[in-house]
Amino acid sequence: MIKTLARSIREFKKMAILTPLLVTVEVVLECIIPFTIARLVNQMQAGCGMDVIVNYGVQLLVMAVLSLIFGVAAGGTCATASTGFARNLRKDMFYRIQDYSFENIDKFSVSSLVTRMTTDVVNVQMSFMMIIRVAIRGPLMLIFSFIMGFAMGGRLAMIFLVTIPLLGVGLVLVIRKATPIFRKVFRKYDALNDSVQENVQAMRVVKSYVREEYEKKKFSAAAEDVCKDFTRAERIMALNNPMMQFCVYAGMAFVLSFGSYAVITSQGVEVAVGQMSAILTYSFQILMSLMMLSMVFVMITMSLESAERIVEVLTEESSLTSPENAITEVKDGSIDFDNVSFKYSKKAERMALSDVDLHIKSGELIGVLGGTGSSKSTLVQLIPRLYDVTEGCVKVGGVDVRKYDLEVLRNTVAVVLQKNVLFSGTIKDNLRWGNPDATDEEMVEACKLAQADEFIQQFPNKYDTWIEQGGSNVSGGQKQRLCIARALLKKPKVLILDDSTSAVDTRTDALIRQGFREFIPETTKIIIAQRVASVQDADRIIVMDGGRISAIGTHEELMQTSEIYREVYTSQNKVGDQDGEE
Repeated sequence: MIKTLARSIREFKKMAILTPLLVTVEVVLECIIPFTIARLVNQMQAGCGMDVIVNYGVQLLVMAVLSLIFGVAAGGTCATASTGFARNLRKDMFYRIQDYSFENIDKFSVSSLVTRMTTDVVNVQMSFMMIIRVAIRGPLMLIFSFIMGFAMGGRLAMIFLVTIPLLGVGLVLVIRKATPIFRKVFRKYDALNDSVQENVQAMRVVKSYVREEYEKKKFSAAAEDVCKDFTRAERIMALNNPMMQFCVYAGMAFVLSFGSYAVITSQGVEVAVGQMSAILTYSFQILMSLMMLSMVFVMITMSLESAERIVEVLTEESSLTSPENAITEVKDGSIDFDNVSFKYSKKAERMALSDVDLHIKSGELIGVLGGTGSSKSTLVQLIPRLYDVTEGCVKVGGVDVRKYDLEVLRNTVAVVLQKNVLFSGTIKDNLRWGNPDATDEEMVEACKLAQADEFIQQFPNKYDTWIEQGGSNVSGGQKQRLCIARALLKKPKVLILDDSTSAVDTRTDALIRQGFREFIPETTKIIIAQRVASVQDADRIIVMDGGRISAIGTHEELMQTSEIYREVYTSQNKVGDQDGEE
């Protein structure tokens, strides 16, 4: 885990190494200062002159200033190293997620990935900051103060040999109790973020059904659950301070009592006043170092689970990768499904697709029809290798898709998914997702083909119109047409529309299909639709039922041979027939 996280330090390694070195010098100076003060007190007690006092004063001033300089420098290098580490960590996680397949993302869930890149990274950043500064300063201060205290006070310092191990045992017990609770809390954080994400995305539905109060209660219950677990963990962790302060103050009371007794009875021979003041100072430094270590242990305990969750993301291997010596050219848009069966998870009990045998020629217009849950989307998602088949193989251009370079394959197969997504930016910015080098003329041509140019020209800023996140400032039909235009800019050999014209009126739908036939005749077009009218003029129509191909044929053929197709057609045209009779 540490090795994996350490790879994200990279260019900040120098700062991370420099911080402990600066802290070491700072601590050494801080530990020498009480020793020098003790010598000054003893000299004053012996009746030294002003020159001696000034000399010691200059030494103390120089050491104090140097300690301050090294402390400030350590703070600066520590801040640079920790924030840089967090930046690299987020970047590494984000880049890793970009390579994930849908299967990998399904495994983690979107809300969990967001939590890991935000809350978990902050926890690890805080721990890293403490490790390179406070975790170095604390032990060094403890060791040097103990050595100096022992040198100054002898047997009086033996009390710390008793208190420090007791504190160590107490800290270990506290951590063992708190760690499982923190592990459970972060899983609940994922659920909480999932609830927030779901609510925000579905805000229109929430308001239309007046379910605000219900959502508030649901969120409040989840937040209260997280709060209770955090409170339990914090109560356990809070035992650190009283336990530590009791041990250290007991030690200081012992030093004061027996030290004062030794000073008085020996009249400063066995223990001098300067030594006594130094021992008290070192006792206070030991207290401070133990407080630092306590803070470090608390933070590390909290972030241990966060670190493991981050490492899970960084070490997760994509279930879909390009093979060695991958093929980098797709010959044409022909598609072959050879005895394909597929299920989304190895643990799944049933296949989402079963025994699919399908052959599509390059340039064909294929319609796909079927009820909800008939696996229409699943079928087409195997073509650009968004998932891998469980059995059989899918070929594009006569080659198994698993033999292609993934980037080449997905640039050849353009998919307009069921859930259309636009990003914040101008219309041009969104269109150039299809082709970053597309000219204005190419964008206009693609939009005309997708029947989007007409409504774009009505905007005051036309193609420079700003699109809000998710495309919230355009209608569903406009969003679909922009997504189709974006896919066309890829100039694909295979174009898949997964129910991507559902929000478009029938006239516009027909114009889009007509444009496909006239302007991209060599591109294989697969249109998934709920309306028979959207696929009626296709070269062939595939009827899906329960993850299997129920029938294939033209509209006329299916009207004769497929009961499912005939029922769908009849139900969708019954209203129109009745209106005509009236």
